Amino acid sequence: MDESRQATADVLFAGATGLVGGLAMPGLLARAQSAGFDIWSPVRRETGLRHPRLRGIRCDLPSTAGQRYVEQWLQQGQARLDVFACCLGTTLKAAGSRQAFEAVDLELVLRLARLAHQHGARHAVVMSSVGASPRSRSFYLRVKGRMEQELGQVGFQRIDILRPSLLLGHRSQPRGGEQLGQRLSRLYNGLLLGPLRDYRAIPAQTVAEALVELCRQSGNGIHVHHHDALLALARGASR
Repeated sequence: MDESRQATADVLFAGATGLVGGLAMPGLLARAQSAGFDIWSPVRRETGLRHPRLRGIRCDLPSTAGQRYVEQWLQQGQARLDVFACCLGTTLKAAGSRQAFEAVDLELVLRLARLAHQHGARHAVVMSSVGASPRSRSFYLRVKGRMEQELGQVGFQRIDILRPSLLLGHRSQPRGGEQLGQRLSRLYNGLLLGPLRDYRAIPAQTVAEALVELCRQSGNGIHVHHHDALLALARGASR
């Protein structure tokens, strides 16, 4: 968040227990501590994280009851938001069905985005995927593309979309295909040149640092960030 913004303008951060979200949280909290804003973070499972700038609740986010609980929590806490940051995402295998996958990667993301906007958020920073398009032949990428498209209709002044390829890092719940891809990425990353660089695997830590950096950006418009842009943003965050 830009240091010039009001100290009371907080961040709603969804997906804090995932790979990228868990790595991004320390950086967001450090920024919150120095700038004087709070991080509102609804999670499905206990993280054990305690911080004076963290306002967290545990709830079943994908359920309608859980989403209503988040809405009441924001209202009762008189949340005054500036940024909606989102790392929510699952897989078809984990979700169990296409409908359940859409419930998280499309419907839940958009429901929280609208809630954040209703509570003042003007800026959204959202994880998506390289290749996302509402016209993709891949169901996964088509859902991501629809999410991006509909996010643009919520009313945010600025939207930053992160489109990494394969994430490199350790998950608490390993994904078999992803583990194999991480091993193979050492061989193929250097072969992906030109426009194919967007498909290079990237450390989850790098994406997390880029997300934290994007949360402090100002200006308007929709900005899409692929592999090289994410690397540059992470380098900027470390200065």
